[in-house]
Amino acid sequence: MTMSHFMLSAWDWEPSVVVGCAGLLIVYAVAARFRFTKAALAFLAGVIVLLLALVSPLDTLSDDYLFSAHMLQHILLILAVPPLLLMGIPREMAQKALRYPWVQRAEAVLSKPLLAWSLGVGVMWLWHWPPLYNAAVANEHIHVVEHLSFLVGATIFWWPVISPIEELRMEPLAAVAYTFAACSAHSVLAIVITFAPLGHYPAYINPADPYGILPVLRGDWGITPSVDQQWGGLLMWVPACLVFLSFILATLARWYRLPERDLTVPVPSSIVSAEHGGQF
Repeated sequence: MTMSHFMLSAWDWEPSVVVGCAGLLIVYAVAARFRFTKAALAFLAGVIVLLLALVSPLDTLSDDYLFSAHMLQHILLILAVPPLLLMGIPREMAQKALRYPWVQRAEAVLSKPLLAWSLGVGVMWLWHWPPLYNAAVANEHIHVVEHLSFLVGATIFWWPVISPIEELRMEPLAAVAYTFAACSAHSVLAIVITFAPLGHYPAYINPADPYGILPVLRGDWGITPSVDQQWGGLLMWVPACLVFLSFILATLARWYRLPERDLTVPVPSSIVSAEHGGQF
């Protein structure tokens, strides 16, 4: 099979994924009263990226052929889909949801920066531990749990810094530190994966090749198992940190545009009276 034929035929329209994405759009449209805004466009983009990550040939490559493709899929599920969905939620919609006591309680707990950061980064580290990663590749049910945990953990991670309700967001400098720490944690994991000995992720060393494209990947494209693992680590390292860096720059730019606070110190009236002999 040629790669062009593969790209056309390797779409996996998993019903649960298609129905789930359609359900997200329907619920959003009803909640937003079918108003098409910039926020709605961001939410739609998030759902499209989610759908493509899970049903396009990228999913087939990640399941059957390339560790690097699997890493790209993970980056989309963690650093693209949740931020887009959160940016697509209007303030009014979020405020209505927070009227429910159980939503308020959950938000109050999960929005704590230390907990949110630990969950978001911890999920990434946990699922790239070879025993769990290999179990997810071998078992579809575990794989589904992996993807759901990525989406949930990343949504919790991003909430404190891009919540639809600005009053619930972290202060700009704290958000920069929060995001930079996450970038550093991803970089450390990326370095470990990039320079780890071959064999930690054995499913990609001699894949079954159900589509007959392995000779193209190995011979024509030169993606050997070691190169594949290195590319996977570099994808987590460079593009992922570019996402964090872009957010940091956007946060600093937004902070710079804020109106300056009044830093003058009021002088007590008694001092003014004394200086002017009690006369005004």
